[in-house]
Amino acid sequence: MPQANKADYSDCPAVLADRFKTLYYDEQTQEVVLLDRRKYPFETVYERYKTVEGVATAIEEMVVQGGPPLAYAAGLGLVLAAREGRRLEIGDWRLGLEAAAGRLIHTRPTADDLHYVVPKALEIGMAAGPERGAKAILDYVNGEIQRGNEVAQRCGRYAAGLLRDGDRVLTHCIAGAALCWMLWWAKLEGKTIQVIASETRPYFQGARLTAQSCLEMGIGCTVITDGMSAHLMSQGQIDKFICAADRMTLDGHITNKVGTLQHAIAANYFGIPFYILGYDGPDPHSPAAADIVIEERPPAEVFHARGREGKVRVAVEGIDGRYPAFDITPPHLIEAIVTDRGIFPPTLLHTYFQTNTKTS
Repeated sequence: MPQANKADYSDCPAVLADRFKTLYYDEQTQEVVLLDRRKYPFETVYERYKTVEGVATAIEEMVVQGGPPLAYAAGLGLVLAAREGRRLEIGDWRLGLEAAAGRLIHTRPTADDLHYVVPKALEIGMAAGPERGAKAILDYVNGEIQRGNEVAQRCGRYAAGLLRDGDRVLTHCIAGAALCWMLWWAKLEGKTIQVIASETRPYFQGARLTAQSCLEMGIGCTVITDGMSAHLMSQGQIDKFICAADRMTLDGHITNKVGTLQHAIAANYFGIPFYILGYDGPDPHSPAAADIVIEERPPAEVFHARGREGKVRVAVEGIDGRYPAFDITPPHLIEAIVTDRGIFPPTLLHTYFQTNTKTS
């Protein structure tokens, strides 16, 4: 397993703070290894994949979750394709690699990381050729994982500055490594933070992944159902709402796990600031909300607790279901977007690409 920079990442004990702990390419067995986030933390299971189709299916079936991690997993899947076909004629090898990239990039349509990492990995592999393609792709993806870890750490550090001692912070789904780093930096600064995690149906990422990360860091966490946040806000029991985004537009719209919009509307009504952990900025290819494709997942997943993998049915037979996996929150509901380059008003998010220092 590739190791993160010990000086940078050994401090935070949360597993999800370091992506190398949740996914990697095993060069000895030539397999992609993924922590099964559907089962964690009740079971710590690392699934192994030898084929592109296996990795693509794992992404679709939520073994790996979150914009950057699923993009890294797809990139590692392309390593398998490059290695598998290296003895073919170069024309056939190139066709195979292109087909693999096409399969991987169409696994999930909403998060923008996937649509950056896979094309770049394909370009690098094509330039390297059959003999060196797999290694070139692997080096690139490992570099992206390392870069992503560093982005999350910087984003988390800026976000920690927004927290005050005693804050009660609502979050929705799992905001990933940046959330872990935000809470960890706040703790190192001597702040006591209480996380209020919506359970996040149907996969319960908040009740499992966010809550477990808080436990690993010694941060207080209270789990609520997805419909309770407005009531707690009305009682003065939430100070801030902070989550991540799977895609952000240049004009300041954000896309996140479905349910984010309703929390944002309630927060705006009660005068509670809503901050986005925006990692490495907006998608330059998404000028506005109309450019975002919202993934519709299989309706059967909402009929079960923890999705179909959970196997516990919570809905009666003979009915219809809907599962739009994401929703879009407009910029007027967002106080600020925190990135690795600083903190931006949502309407100025497009200036991220011209900024190298903290803006506020």
